[in-house]
Amino acid sequence: MRPESPTDVPRPETLQAALRRAADFPNTGLRFLDRREQPTWYPWSAIHDRAAATAAGLLARGLTPGERVAVIFPTSIEFFDAFFGTLLAGGCPVPLYPPVRLGRLDEYHHRTAAMVTACGARLVLADKRIRRLLGETMARAQDPEADRTVHCLTLDDLPSERPGTPVPVSPDDLGLVQFSSGTTGDPSPVALTHRALQAQSAAIETFLVDADNVTHAGVSWLPLYHDMGLVGCVLPALNRPGVLTLLGPELFVARPAAWLRALSRWGGTVSPAPNFAYGLCLDRIRDEELEGVDLSAWRLALNGAEPVAPGVLRAFQERFARWGLRPEALNPVYGLSEAALAVTFSDVSQPFAAFRFNREALARGVAVIDPAGLELVAVGMPVPGFEIRIVDDEGGEQPTGHVGRVRVRGPSLMQGYLDRPDQTAQVLRNGWLDTGDLGFWHEGQVVLTGRAKDVLVLRGRKHAPHLVEQAVDGVVGVRTGCAAAVTHLPEGGDRELLLLLVEHCKEATTVQLDAVPDGCRKAVLSATGLACDEVVILPPGTLPRTSSGKIRRQESLHRYRAGALRAPEPVNLWRVARSMGRSSVAFARTRLAHWRRSQTAHGE
Repeated sequence: MRPESPTDVPRPETLQAALRRAADFPNTGLRFLDRREQPTWYPWSAIHDRAAATAAGLLARGLTPGERVAVIFPTSIEFFDAFFGTLLAGGCPVPLYPPVRLGRLDEYHHRTAAMVTACGARLVLADKRIRRLLGETMARAQDPEADRTVHCLTLDDLPSERPGTPVPVSPDDLGLVQFSSGTTGDPSPVALTHRALQAQSAAIETFLVDADNVTHAGVSWLPLYHDMGLVGCVLPALNRPGVLTLLGPELFVARPAAWLRALSRWGGTVSPAPNFAYGLCLDRIRDEELEGVDLSAWRLALNGAEPVAPGVLRAFQERFARWGLRPEALNPVYGLSEAALAVTFSDVSQPFAAFRFNREALARGVAVIDPAGLELVAVGMPVPGFEIRIVDDEGGEQPTGHVGRVRVRGPSLMQGYLDRPDQTAQVLRNGWLDTGDLGFWHEGQVVLTGRAKDVLVLRGRKHAPHLVEQAVDGVVGVRTGCAAAVTHLPEGGDRELLLLLVEHCKEATTVQLDAVPDGCRKAVLSATGLACDEVVILPPGTLPRTSSGKIRRQESLHRYRAGALRAPEPVNLWRVARSMGRSSVAFARTRLAHWRRSQTAHGE
């Protein structure tokens, strides 16, 4: 007998149990939109059955309890076949990003092979089309000295077996390994238990309790290998259970209006995005693309995963108010992979809060209100179960209004970095996580100033790089969200210089390009009071990024100083065909090497 509502049964302690429970509610599930924005619907019951079939194939192939399986798929039902199939087989899925920047394939092979190695996966499940490009990734992931063979299969390659009973798991078993963004170094494997993931989902769901008894529905274009897309959107839809509409990130980037049309058409009430997405909508959406659109149902337009620009949020609200967007919907939040996701939410019943602080005082680490100062957004208060401390370099509590390191404690913190006890010990102490972020308390809310490793130090004062970068977004000819501000000491120099690396728009004219450096200097000086010593204009796509799209500032500086900061290779059919050919050769060599090792092992 099916329960009438989720409250009729205990809250599940594992993702396995959550999927089994969701299957009992026929009007809930996932809706996928294709490139034409046409839907395909899968109830949770169908998702469960498909995953069970995948689990049977994985078990027939010898998957053992707790074994990690890397999952590389676009936004599709096949991602969930692999993800939930691994969970039902007692394994631990590790979502990795597909090769979306084809002009950077060599970099992709290097980083992805490193992640496959770091999570200890011996099996990679991949989309059929993506697998054609993964040969070199797999070749680099092999470890002959450790007799470690990594296989790359599609779902069709798994044995066809009759689904059986899921392999039992406990709340303290690993439910997911997700990689940190890697903005200041290589991505780290974050180990999250079922208990932590369910605690994070429960914390998010507290904000979905609406005074008007609204039935919430999610819409997301965020990548499923990203914590905001998977943990923030999919898991709450699984646990409530509810309905989530998914469109691929490539569709959003190509046609940002598709996001807002989906919110309107499918009654979306919850939809998060990084700050750049709101800016992209402002730049790229034409009024005529929103004919008939109604955004009045959108209750939670969450903004996180990167620094929040108050000017962008304000402009977004003003621009789309005529389509019914509520002022209080725009909600700055803060989170990180090591906490599973969310750490703070702003008040969902009020418009977002932003304050202006004196530049000089803030550079000294003190927040002083100044009507003519820098504007920063408050990211709210801790989500249920979480605590936050702002501390100095010695770990002492900082008073309100003083900048310090942000430490957090809560029920969804990571178990640690997978198989990296020394690295874990550097950030997890007595249950508190050192986030690496800087911030301060103001009027009972957290205000962030940036990453400790990315702070700009000029003449003994500290400045946030994202404020410099955001200042140039409005300069004609500059590609929005594509700037990196860094300081460096040139060879033979006697002081740190402020270097701004900026990508230009594809459509920028020669006259506009000539004016960009001076325009950037003026914009930065006006917004921050800082003078750029050098502005370098780069072709689109030049700045290195993380898998989630964040610019890697220190890597950008390293490549610039090495003379290796170059635009990606142009992508055409010939280059794609060549990459696929090289991939096939790499797969063949890997198979041959594996066969030779097996022959040696058998003494032949």
